[in-house]
Amino acid sequence: MSETAAAIQPTLLPVGTGENERQIAVVQRAAGKGAKNVSFVWLSGYRSDMSGTKAVELDALAARLGLGCIRFDYSGHGQSGGKFTDGTISRWLEEALAVIDHTKPNKIVLVGSSMGGWIALRLIQELRKRKKAAAVAGLVLIAPAPDFTIDLIEPNLSEVERRSLEERGYFEEPSEYSPEPNIFTRALIEDGRTHRVLTGIVETGCPVHILQGMQDADVPFAHSLKLVEHLPADDVVLTLVRDGDHRLSRPQDLERMLTVAQTLALHNTP
Repeated sequence: MSETAAAIQPTLLPVGTGENERQIAVVQRAAGKGAKNVSFVWLSGYRSDMSGTKAVELDALAARLGLGCIRFDYSGHGQSGGKFTDGTISRWLEEALAVIDHTKPNKIVLVGSSMGGWIALRLIQELRKRKKAAAVAGLVLIAPAPDFTIDLIEPNLSEVERRSLEERGYFEEPSEYSPEPNIFTRALIEDGRTHRVLTGIVETGCPVHILQGMQDADVPFAHSLKLVEHLPADDVVLTLVRDGDHRLSRPQDLERMLTVAQTLALHNTP
């Protein structure tokens, strides 16, 4: 019987130095050999973690197929250390790269949800700069939110929120998914501008499949259409789910995600 996702205890990976050091919780399921020497890498969304439904289902798929799966929590999330309000795209990208360096997968399929889609695209850009890096065999993006601080937050700020950013360094808004409000910091928004990807051609060098709900209140499906325009060099499939919301965690949504992930992992070209 395969080891369940819940049974695998996370290891703590130190990232950063000095006062910036934080302990990142990582769970790795070993990859198989030969054609099965592929690992999924789960990249969570803003305020989400590796114990969410989609992440756990992806791990269970890896167990069934004899593939690897790497999950981790960004600092300030889940079982990792650090303060959530210290989080920026730079910081969370640094952690994603550190996890890849630590786990040393041979071939990966990145699966990024919401903000995790932005991290995934930046991660690929950074890996492509290296002479020796894990080969990215595929990219699954679920309601991807690249550049969300620039495109989805900044243009819609109210005067009260702008004043809060200036005076307090953050603003809050109610969350549909938690009794605690979402907190967006000035540091996150300013840092986001340095990581924009929707400014030119994004070359991933791998097949890309985007899953996007058309009833998504957080990331409009037009944002995924915009992303497709910036991926002209790649083999891109966009699946619009007419009645799908932002989370895409219903049984039928999970089945779509797992089918796409399995296809990219087992039928990719070297």
